[in-house]
Amino acid sequence: MTEKRPPDYRLGLFRLIVVIAFGVLAAQMLRLQVVQGATYRKLADENRFRLVAIPAPRGVLYDRAGRLLVRNVPSFNVTITPAYLPEDAPAVQAIYTRLAAQLHMPVTTASSGPSPTNSSGLQGSVPSEPGIKELVEAGANAPYRPVVIKKNVDRQTALTLQEELAQMPGVAVELEPVREYLDGPLTSALIGFMTRVPENEVDAYIAKGYDPATDSVGASGLEAALEDMLRGTKGRKYIEEDVVGRELRTVGPPEPAIPGDSVVLTLDLDLQKIAEAALKHGMEQASQKLGHPVRSGVVIALNPQTGEVLASVSLPTYDNNLFARGISTADWDALSNDPYTPLINHAIGGQYPPGSTFKIVTAAGALEEGVINQNTTIYDPGRIVVYGQPFVCWKASGHGNQNVIEALAHSCDVFFYEVGGGYPPNNFPGLGIDRLARYAQAFGFGALTGIGLPGEAAGLIPTEKWKRLTYGELWTLGDSYNAAIGQGFVTVTPLQLANAYAAIANGGTLYQPQIVREIRRGDLANSVVVQGFAPKVIRQLPISASNLALIREGLRQAVASTGGTAWLANLPDVAVAAKTGTAEFCDDIALKEGFCQNGKPLPTHAWFAAFAPYEKPEIVVLVFLYNGGQGSESAAPIAAEILKAYFSRQRSADTSQPGADH
Repeated sequence: MTEKRPPDYRLGLFRLIVVIAFGVLAAQMLRLQVVQGATYRKLADENRFRLVAIPAPRGVLYDRAGRLLVRNVPSFNVTITPAYLPEDAPAVQAIYTRLAAQLHMPVTTASSGPSPTNSSGLQGSVPSEPGIKELVEAGANAPYRPVVIKKNVDRQTALTLQEELAQMPGVAVELEPVREYLDGPLTSALIGFMTRVPENEVDAYIAKGYDPATDSVGASGLEAALEDMLRGTKGRKYIEEDVVGRELRTVGPPEPAIPGDSVVLTLDLDLQKIAEAALKHGMEQASQKLGHPVRSGVVIALNPQTGEVLASVSLPTYDNNLFARGISTADWDALSNDPYTPLINHAIGGQYPPGSTFKIVTAAGALEEGVINQNTTIYDPGRIVVYGQPFVCWKASGHGNQNVIEALAHSCDVFFYEVGGGYPPNNFPGLGIDRLARYAQAFGFGALTGIGLPGEAAGLIPTEKWKRLTYGELWTLGDSYNAAIGQGFVTVTPLQLANAYAAIANGGTLYQPQIVREIRRGDLANSVVVQGFAPKVIRQLPISASNLALIREGLRQAVASTGGTAWLANLPDVAVAAKTGTAEFCDDIALKEGFCQNGKPLPTHAWFAAFAPYEKPEIVVLVFLYNGGQGSESAAPIAAEILKAYFSRQRSADTSQPGADH
């Protein structure tokens, strides 16, 4: 008979523990697979599938003849997605080292040694460019967002890296379109450039659908002004990824991106080239004559019948292609530290005293207010004294008796002193500053033209109230005299002045200058016009046709008559009307460069405004040279060269038409 053993409680306890453990596992599996199965399937799909934005091709720009000015070209970027990097540090370091060798950049710039030095040997004044490690760490707060390690990688390097991606999890080579500005410096002041989303505006751009990590925005010029039209609408697609983040396939049909609109400008590229060449040549000639370099100038050409900008040149300029692929620190420093500010479009942002070109305003106001008429004459002895203060004419011997036509033709300062401010010794009241300011504002001075480009300035038209509030001083007769000849506190932009002369040329209509001719959906060959061109009238000048005719005649005589100050613009086969301007100034640049020293004559800006043909004007040309000397000597030849080329080209076009008389 077998002996019975007592029960083994330890074995029973073990069995119970095993049963309970399997029960817990079964319950957990039931919870995960049945109760919460849908939730975890969704999370798994989200890890495997990702919604990706499809960039929209940015709209391109053309000149008025359909010549391409800006286009998109492919560029290769190398990125790292932090979440897909290996977990062990040595493997990550190996990837960084491999990339650094291919991209010619450091793995890391972190160092406990001395700060890097600049070219002058000063430590700590030049920050180091981040290495690969620093760039990845900066993007670690969004681990599934690719971090751009290097932009604009050359094609051969990009292809080599593509072949090695299997050994570098987390690394990708992405194709990004970048802007190519075909004429670079020739049109950069107008077209501008693009940059990444500004750090202080990130939230606003995110709300508009931008991705601050990858998207660029227009930063200046037309790129900024037309941002909403050019940017297009992003598409999107679902992609399936493997465990290291490589795209395997697209899931379902993608939602295609909508390209940005194409823009046709009013700009005439040929005339732009002519204007730039003439301005550069004129600046060189003026530099040689004056004995100092003339570093800044502007040319503007308008159609006075529509307000279209045909050409706009601002010097010094810059190459906007520098920004397209990431500007270097050295290039940025050179541009931003240049005292002549090449990044500013001086045609719309420069504010300068207009000198005698402003006399059309004084003449118009005085005629319209009945202060003078076409028969009024004022004697110019070359110098008048009022309340013990002398006021001189540019011609020391004086012009003698002058009516308004002669005074415009000869640019007689004394005539406009007395007409603008009055002449107490003869009890002649003059126009006065408040009425002069009202007419100046009617011509568009002291306000933005509305061209729509960023950086436009309004200039300044002073009044008695303005001086009292600004300086706490009373307005004086001398202030009125200065304002009447475009000096003193008066400042204008070149575009404002060109537009004012366009209004004189066309018979009294002040148009809003426009640079955009058409907005087209699609490329130029297969597009639909969504916005065509139509002239935009700001106002009619409050000046009668007869008084405008007198001013126009004065401008014509400035070119055609003996003693006219604009005679250098006289063309043999085209009637030109014009006005010269020489404006004294003293600003920060002139002070720094020693042009405003005590005892020396003040430096002068050179101005010239012209329109032609006189009978039916089709072009206005405005020339400005900063510190360029006399307008009649330095600026007039530039305008003449542009007008001559313009009408020569017009005649060539006319004779080439079918049926033309050869």
